[in-house]
Amino acid sequence: MTRIYTEPQLDFCDVLFQPKRTTLNSRNEAVARRVFKFKYYPEQIVSCGLIASNMATTGTFDMAAVLEQYEAMTCFHKHIPYDQLNKHFYTYEQLQFVSIGLRDNKEEFFKLLDNNPAIDKVCVDIANGYIPNLLKFVKELRTRYPKILIMAGNVVTGDMTQDLILNGADIIKVGIGPGSVCTTRLKTGVGRPQLSTILDCADAAHGVGGMICADGGCTNPGDISKAFGAGADFVMLGGMLAGTDEAAGKLVTKRYQTNQIDHDTWVSTDGNIYSTDEKDPDDTLDYYTDTHYVYKENKYKQFYGMSSKLAQEKHFGGMKDYRTSEGREKLIPYTGPANRVMEDILGGIRSTMTYIGATKLKDIPKRTTFYIVNRQLNQVFQNCEDIQ
Repeated sequence: MTRIYTEPQLDFCDVLFQPKRTTLNSRNEAVARRVFKFKYYPEQIVSCGLIASNMATTGTFDMAAVLEQYEAMTCFHKHIPYDQLNKHFYTYEQLQFVSIGLRDNKEEFFKLLDNNPAIDKVCVDIANGYIPNLLKFVKELRTRYPKILIMAGNVVTGDMTQDLILNGADIIKVGIGPGSVCTTRLKTGVGRPQLSTILDCADAAHGVGGMICADGGCTNPGDISKAFGAGADFVMLGGMLAGTDEAAGKLVTKRYQTNQIDHDTWVSTDGNIYSTDEKDPDDTLDYYTDTHYVYKENKYKQFYGMSSKLAQEKHFGGMKDYRTSEGREKLIPYTGPANRVMEDILGGIRSTMTYIGATKLKDIPKRTTFYIVNRQLNQVFQNCEDIQ
């Protein structure tokens, strides 16, 4: 019988942190990293808890080279040839995952793990973490490789989070449909607001000794802090890194006509544009009466979901007749080097910690109280007339 949960389900935009008394006098005193100890994986990891998503545009070697400088992790996308993984994996710190889906050749994947002991972190990545084969494969992976770090998902409920952990996963990837290039919620009607997902799944995971990675929905540093505040151990980033130089998406330049008038130029009858201090030596050219507007160029990077039509055609040999596209392709603003983005993110997290009195990254959920709000942003006035 159909059921309806009447308790509000919250997203990042629905809450704000309550500021609290603090012993910190500066964000420099906030330690935005922690030591991670896992249920099955025997090693400890020191990290800031951020992971580049295993999407084709962000889970790249170039991204890993930058993120490791900030003790952040990278989840390599599953379409990187295994010979390249073997060749390049040793050049990075031990902060990287390799990915596999249930449709991939698992015997070839097992050979990769057998032949390269440095690869000891695996992300089992599928869109629907509720199918029986995911539990079966996680259990098989844990039995065959008892000392590797396993991250698996995606799910949005505490019961499945616990099932995956008890069957061998260390970290559960949570989130269905929150990503900016994901259309699962539109195409299927399935999903759950990401903040409530994190609250539920983190509570369930921590109860049985596991951890969660919040996957999707973060559009700014404040969202990442809220994910940590709700109990996420790790936060996976796609769109926030997809506009960087290190992302694999194609760089696109677009030219726009603005509404700004260029008073320093004029258009002549020969169709050319001249500056106002240029004079016609023959005095034969007339001015156009049309207004000459300023043009502006913006740069973008290509970004696409791994269930989009583009991804299906590029990586899976085309869209199968039984499937629908559950992702979109989009252009996102070019943001320059990834180190600028990482410094902005970590600066925002440290600032959050200063506001709420969390001296260490692990303390953020202990110091978190959320206000439910109907608008998280104040109105930005463009000019004096807007105020009147």
